[in-house]
Amino acid sequence: MERSLQLTNRSTDQDFILLGLSARKDIRDGLFVIFLALYLLILIENMLVIYLICSQHELLHKPMYFFLGNLSCLEMCYVSVTMPSLLMGLRSSPCYVSFTSCMAQLFLFISFIGTKCALLASMAYDRYVAVCRPLHYPLLMRPQVCWGLAVSSWAGGLSVSVIKTTCIASLSYCGPNVLNHFFCDVSPLLSLSCTRVVLTELVDFILAIVIFCGSLLVALASYVGIGRVLIRMPSAAASRRALSTCASHLLVMGIFYSVVLFMYSRPRRIKPTDLNKVLSVIYTVATPMCSPIIYCLRNREVHAVLRKTLRVC
Repeated sequence: MERSLQLTNRSTDQDFILLGLSARKDIRDGLFVIFLALYLLILIENMLVIYLICSQHELLHKPMYFFLGNLSCLEMCYVSVTMPSLLMGLRSSPCYVSFTSCMAQLFLFISFIGTKCALLASMAYDRYVAVCRPLHYPLLMRPQVCWGLAVSSWAGGLSVSVIKTTCIASLSYCGPNVLNHFFCDVSPLLSLSCTRVVLTELVDFILAIVIFCGSLLVALASYVGIGRVLIRMPSAAASRRALSTCASHLLVMGIFYSVVLFMYSRPRRIKPTDLNKVLSVIYTVATPMCSPIIYCLRNREVHAVLRKTLRVC
């Protein structure tokens, strides 16, 4: 009774109830072990990428590895925002989260996902310059430009998050505040609000256009330019070599954007479903786990540095 009374009062310390990834008790223990192992794997492989890039800078000094190091750092932060609540929900469902903790998680999540979109666009531009403007590549992708793109990506994600989180935190939640999700996301929170959310939805839509669609258009324009150059290449071997430098990034970008756009381009006030949680697992767990593997699996320079590091150890 006391809990239900607390959930009906709007206050900054009220609880949200996360139903978690699965309500089936018979599989939650198994899922906990699986996702804990995936979490540790994501941290280890991304830390390995960062270590190789930092310790072997004379070999991995290209702008591509600078952005890959930023992406690996982002992936570790990104997965560490959502994975603890996912694991907590599998151990004890439902899981109670305070209003402040929920808004903090939402702020970090939006910030990191916005930064990732901008970083993927920056990496696409890097590949465009490498393939289409190879003679001007050292000038166009000099260290100052790379740092500018990276800082702008992090700052852009942070700015978008400040605005979106402020709008959502200002809404009233009359309870019961039950989120059919494993973390505090935008759409489930908007569906719980008992006040008009038209302005918040409009702000969210505009910012989504800016960060998601803007970065996607930059990436698509880069790959359209690359495609035109590849078609005009006289040698099929040269075309394959150029394409191989872009294939990894194109695959990661395709998986990430297809899921994210499906999740966040729909009307805001939709009833949360189990499908939403499955799709959320893809871009919050699967892509951070696969990115280092996809980027490094066919990369000869990374293979050489890894073998050198292992020999030293």
